[in-house]
Amino acid sequence: MTITSNLRVGEFVVACILLWLSWKFLRLYLFFRPRDQHSLRSVAILVLGDIGRSPRMMYHAESFAENGFETNIIGYSGKCDIYCLLLCQQLGRLNTDTFAATPAGRVSLPSSTTHLFPTPALHILRAIEDNTSNCLSSTRTSRTHPKTTRVHPCTGKSSEHVCTHQMLMSYLQNPPSIPTLAIAYLVGRIRGCKVIIDWHNLGYSILAIKLGPDHLFVRIAKWIEATFGRSAYAHLFVTQAMCDFLVKEWDLQGHKAVLHDRPPRHFHRCSPQEVHDLFVKLRPSIAAPKSLTGWLPPSSMPYSTPFTDTTSQIKQLPENPSDVSLPSLTSGVPFKSKTLKTFHATIRTPTESFDPPSYSEIHSPRLRRDRPALVVSSTSWTPDEDFGILREALEIYEARAKELNHEGLQVLPKLLMVVTGKGDLRDEYMQSMEKLQRGWTWVRCVSLWLEPEDYPLLLGSADLGVSLHSSSSALDLPMKIVDMFGCGLPVCALTFKCLDELVKEGVNGLIFGDSADLALQLESLLTNFPSSTKLSSLLQRTSKQTTSHVHAPHDHAEQTSNVEWEWSSWDENWGRVMRPLILRDVQR
Repeated sequence: MTITSNLRVGEFVVACILLWLSWKFLRLYLFFRPRDQHSLRSVAILVLGDIGRSPRMMYHAESFAENGFETNIIGYSGKCDIYCLLLCQQLGRLNTDTFAATPAGRVSLPSSTTHLFPTPALHILRAIEDNTSNCLSSTRTSRTHPKTTRVHPCTGKSSEHVCTHQMLMSYLQNPPSIPTLAIAYLVGRIRGCKVIIDWHNLGYSILAIKLGPDHLFVRIAKWIEATFGRSAYAHLFVTQAMCDFLVKEWDLQGHKAVLHDRPPRHFHRCSPQEVHDLFVKLRPSIAAPKSLTGWLPPSSMPYSTPFTDTTSQIKQLPENPSDVSLPSLTSGVPFKSKTLKTFHATIRTPTESFDPPSYSEIHSPRLRRDRPALVVSSTSWTPDEDFGILREALEIYEARAKELNHEGLQVLPKLLMVVTGKGDLRDEYMQSMEKLQRGWTWVRCVSLWLEPEDYPLLLGSADLGVSLHSSSSALDLPMKIVDMFGCGLPVCALTFKCLDELVKEGVNGLIFGDSADLALQLESLLTNFPSSTKLSSLLQRTSKQTTSHVHAPHDHAEQTSNVEWEWSSWDENWGRVMRPLILRDVQR
C-alpha cells in the first residue's frame, strides 16, 4: 500500500513538472514566433532602475519623442521630473510601462536554506530573477499588442494604450548588465530589432567595489558584459576614454559614438528674483535644522531671506567691514555696540515684531552682502563618493576662518554647505556632521531633499559646487557636474582619469586630490567674499561658456589640450550625434 501511494505521489510530481515545462515552452514559442511588421519610428527604452532617477534615459526618451518616434519606456516606477517628457506623453508620443522592483509572486528561498548560499550570491540571483521576469514581461506586452495599463510616471494615474507595432529599436543603459545585456542581445537577434547600448559605466567595476576585482562573481560579470555587450547596432559612450577603452579591450562591433552628458534646456544661472523666490519657498527646509538657528543672517519673509532683500534698510548699515561686530555686511562679523541699535532697528529676527516697509522702500530683490557663501554638492550617498574628504575640508576651513577673522576684520565668509540627494549612507554621515559642527562658528553643513523643479534653481543660486565622485571604472563622468555647468556654476571636483573631458582647470572649475587641497581651494575662492575676484572670474567664464552653446565641440585629443572650453545643450548634442544613427531622413 505504501509503495502504491509513493508511486501515485511520484506520478503527480512528474505530471506537475511536465505541465510546468509545457507552459514554459508555450510562453517561449509565443515570444519567439515570427514578428509582425514593425514601425519605422519606434523605440523601447529599457531602464532597469527607478525611471525618476535615470535623467539621461529620460532625456533620450524626450528626444526620441520630439523626433516623431513612438517611444515606450520600460522600467521601475519612479517620479518623472522633466516637463517636456510629460508633455510628450500627453500628446500621445510616449508611453510608460512600470513595474515593482520585486515582481509579484516571487518565491523566496526558505529561511532555513539561505545560509547555504553566500550573501552576494543571493543578491545576484534575486536580481537576475527579478530583472529577467520584468524584462520578459514587458517585452511580451509590446509584442502581443494587447491593451495594457500605462502608469503616468509623475502623477501615478493609469490609462489604456494599444501597442500597434513591433519596436524598431531597443535602447538600454549599462549598467545594470545582468541580465539586461543578454536579454537585449537575444531579442535583437531573434526579433530583428536594432539594439543600442548606452554605456554609462562598467557593471563589473561597480561589483568589484564590494567584492574585490579578483572575486569569482566579478570575473563572471565581466565575461557576461563583454560577451553580450560586444555586438549591437550602435554603442554610445559618456566619455571618449570609455569608447577608446572598450573598443580596444572588447573589440565592440557596430556604430560607435560619444554622447557627452548635457543638462536640459531649462537649466540656467538664476537672477536675484529667482534666488529670492526660491529661498522664500525653502524657508521651512532652511529653518528645520537646529544648527542653522541663529547662524544665518536675520531676515523677515517675504521682504528678505538670508541671501536676498527687497528693502533699502540694509543700506543704512556700515559699509566698512572694520566698523562691524554681529552678522551684517560681511557674513558674521558682529557690530560694535555703537551700531547695535541701528542693526536691531533695521533687521529683525523672525521672533521679533516687524513693521512692513512702505511701498517706496521695496525694490526688486538683490543679493545681500552679508549672506553666507552657498556651496552645494549632489550625491546618491554611495561608496564611490568619499564624503570624509568634504568633512575634513570643512573642518580645515573652520579653523582657518577662526584664525583669519579677528578684531572685526573678516577675510573668509560663513560657509553654508548644502548636500542634496538620498541614499543609504546619508543618515550616518549627517549625524557625524551634526556632532562635529556643534562647536563651529563659520561653517554649517545641511542635507536637503528638493522638489525636481527646485534642484536646478538651487544650483543656479549657489556660489560654488563640489563633486566627490570617483568613478569605479575611471571612465565615466558625474552627471552632477554637468548639471552645475548647465546652471553656470563652477565646481571643485575630485580628480580621476578622464575628468579633463569635462572640468578645465581654472576655466570652469578646480581639481583637487584630497581634503587639504579642497580646503585650500575653498579658502582661495572665498577670500573677501562676495567680492572675491577669483570666484567672480570662474563664475563669469562658466556662465559665458555654458550659455554660448557651441555646436561643434572638439574631439577628445583636442579637448584635453585646448585652453578654451566649449559647451553645447543636450538637444544640440543629441541632434548632432544621434540623429544620423536613427533617422533615414536626417538631411531632409
